[in-house]
Amino acid sequence: MALKFFGCHANLLSTRKLVKVNNSIEKVRDLVTTTNLPSIATFPQNSLQKGNWVKLICGASFEDVADIRNLSLVYTLAGVDCIDCAADAAVVNAVNEGIDAATAIFPIRRPWVMISVNDDQDLHFRKAEFHPDDCPIDCSRPCEIICPANAISNQGVTTERCYGCGRCFPVCPYDKIKAISYVRDAAATSKLLERDNVDALEIHTNGRQTSSFKELWNGLGDSVSHLSLVAVSLPCVGDSTVSMMNKLYSILENNLCCLNLWQLDGRPMSGDIGRGATRESIAFAQRLAFTKEKPPGFLQLAGGTNAHTVDGLRKLNLFQMPPFENSTASNSNALIGGIAYGGYARKIVGRVLSGMQSEGGEIESDPDHLLMAVIQAMTLVGGVKSYNITCS
Repeated sequence: MALKFFGCHANLLSTRKLVKVNNSIEKVRDLVTTTNLPSIATFPQNSLQKGNWVKLICGASFEDVADIRNLSLVYTLAGVDCIDCAADAAVVNAVNEGIDAATAIFPIRRPWVMISVNDDQDLHFRKAEFHPDDCPIDCSRPCEIICPANAISNQGVTTERCYGCGRCFPVCPYDKIKAISYVRDAAATSKLLERDNVDALEIHTNGRQTSSFKELWNGLGDSVSHLSLVAVSLPCVGDSTVSMMNKLYSILENNLCCLNLWQLDGRPMSGDIGRGATRESIAFAQRLAFTKEKPPGFLQLAGGTNAHTVDGLRKLNLFQMPPFENSTASNSNALIGGIAYGGYARKIVGRVLSGMQSEGGEIESDPDHLLMAVIQAMTLVGGVKSYNITCS
């Protein structure tokens, strides 16, 4: 009799938990529905033309597949147009799993999946490394405190979580941390591009020379033929920026079968630091927006972007503005195609993910945290896409 009672009690608790989960998931659906996301039906290319394109940067070196999956799920529901990730098969799978999980909750259109590669040494393609046995026992471990990815512990660096921001290097009092850099292989990249779940490619270049860029682009061959977008990420190199862009475009155009985009990398991997981090990306955009000599392609901000980027663009009349003053042409693309968010986007949702009962688990199994995470993501994405969050 007692066993029967306890069995019934367990079934009742399980049923109540299931009802709670279903109710919370329904709140997420209601949130997406009542917010009237423009991205429910708008194709990514239309977002670029209108100037409300939003890309989530998971990180060219960030390879924590559990976090990447959950970030992709959350930001898909928030309406991003593209999710940029490391050129790694497991990471690409995690992004697509997150998108699939999001579309199972609500039939929102799928964002493009982009992989990032480099043609030479690049800050985005490195990992911090040190041997924990080399650390003095009395070290205050400032590296662990400053790491934005929670990648450092008394066991050393968790490689898949490190995305190469470099903040740990200068704070180590014993100079024990070194950078391990790498360059993505063209042959391996081609195999990824030939899959049916990769839509876009981004090439990071240092803007100082073109030979390695040309070698990579030619090495990719026909694998780029089915892509929807090719992006080139480059820093501002002063007066030679536009001429460098034109040289890069002359290499691209012979085998370019899709849209192209220039990612203006202002202050790399710094958006989570504070308000001022976005100034360099805005200044970069201002420098190029009215330059007639620049090559074809959309302009998109990155590097230091955060919640203050849109306001900065508005003050300079760069946000969702047509290419010419008083332009009324319906087919005119916006001066700035959109904004990519990396460290800041991961930070605001990461705070929610870290509070889950089963950290590293699937966020939809904890729908209260899913709802909180989607609200955080929508607050950021909505600033670009001009929608208001309506919570019931």
